[in-house]
Amino acid sequence: MTPPDDDPALRALVERVRAAQADGSALEIAGHGSKAFYGGPRHGEALYTTGLTGISSYEPTELVVSARAGTPIAELEAALAEQGQCLPFEPPRFRIGSVAKGTVGGLVAAGLSGPSRASVGAVRDHVLGATLLNGRAEVLSFGGQVMKNVAGYDVSRLLCGSMGVLGIVLEVSLKVLPVQPATATLRFELDEAAALAQLNAWGGQPLPISASAWWSGMLLLRLRGARAAVNAAVDTLLTKHRGEGVDDGMATPFWDGLRDHEDEFFIKARTAVESNTGAALWRLSVPQTAAPVSLPGEQLIEWGGAQRWWCTAASAATVREAAQRAGGHATLFRGGDKAAGVFTPLSAPLTRIQRELKREFDPAGVFNRGRLYPDL
Repeated sequence: MTPPDDDPALRALVERVRAAQADGSALEIAGHGSKAFYGGPRHGEALYTTGLTGISSYEPTELVVSARAGTPIAELEAALAEQGQCLPFEPPRFRIGSVAKGTVGGLVAAGLSGPSRASVGAVRDHVLGATLLNGRAEVLSFGGQVMKNVAGYDVSRLLCGSMGVLGIVLEVSLKVLPVQPATATLRFELDEAAALAQLNAWGGQPLPISASAWWSGMLLLRLRGARAAVNAAVDTLLTKHRGEGVDDGMATPFWDGLRDHEDEFFIKARTAVESNTGAALWRLSVPQTAAPVSLPGEQLIEWGGAQRWWCTAASAATVREAAQRAGGHATLFRGGDKAAGVFTPLSAPLTRIQRELKREFDPAGVFNRGRLYPDL
C-alpha cells in the first residue's frame, strides 16, 4: 500500500478520520452505495473510498490478486478473466441503474458470497491479507499475499462481514482460482421437502456440484469441474432422476441473476418491500440438513439447503424463532423495522468480544455506528 504522504486519496481519508476522532463526529464508510440498504441505520457524514482504485498487484501463477478498496468488482473480475481466473465465491456485484457498482472494500465489509458459497467457501476463506485505516487514523496491514502466510491471517478474516465498524478497508489480497473448464445446469420438479432430501443425498456423493437453487417447485443444480467429471455427473443424474438439462444461454443469466439479486425472486421481493405492505426480505442461515422452515410468504433456498431466503410480512420475533428452531439464525436483509437490530443478537460473551474489538480498533466510535449492532 502506498504511504499516505505519497497518496492524495489516502491522505485525505487519514486527515478526515483524524478530525472525526478529535471532534467526536461519526463517519459512514461508503463506496458507491450499492449496499446502503444492508445493515443497521446509517449515521454520520459519508466517507467515500472511491478514490482508492486499481489493482495493486496480480500474480496469476500464484493465484493471488491485491486491489484497492474502491475498485469495482466488475473491473477486478475482468482482469482475472483475461487470465482464465475468477473470484470463486461469486460476490454479488449489485447494480445501481444498469451499472455494477459493488467494490472490493464493500465485498469484504459486507462479507456476502454468491451461489457457489457451499462448494468453495465464503469471502473470508479467500482473504489472505488486508490494509486497514483504524479509528486512530493509523494505517495497519495484516496477513500477506501468499496462501501459506499465517501472520495476522485471522485479523484479515475478522474484517469480513464487519460492516465497517472496525475501520476502512483500504486494500485487500485475495486468493483466486482458475475458471472451471466445464459447466452444466440441470433442473428437477420437486417440492421443498423432496428437494432438500435430494440435495442432502447428492451432498454425500462424489458429484461436482457448484451451486443449487430451489424456488416454487423447481430445483436447479449447477455442476462445474473437469469436462469428464461434469459429463459423467449429468449422465448419472439424468439417468437416475427425472430432470432435464438447461441450455447455457438460459442457465448463465439465471445464475448471474441469483448472484447479483436480479433474478425473478429478488425482483419480486424488492417490489414487495418497496410497496410498504410490511414485507421484508430475510436471510436465514441454517444447517443444510434442517427441515423445511414454515413462514408465510415466498422462499428461495440456496447452498444445498443452508441459505433460505424468505420474503415475508411475519414479525422479526417470528422469523428469528423459526430460524432458531431450525438450528440457525436470521438476518434482516432488506426492508423491515431495523429498530430491534438487523443481525441476530449475540450472547453476552460474544457481545463483550465485539465491544472489545471495537474499542481496540475504533475507540472513539468514529466508524459506521449501529451498522452491525445497535450499540457498536
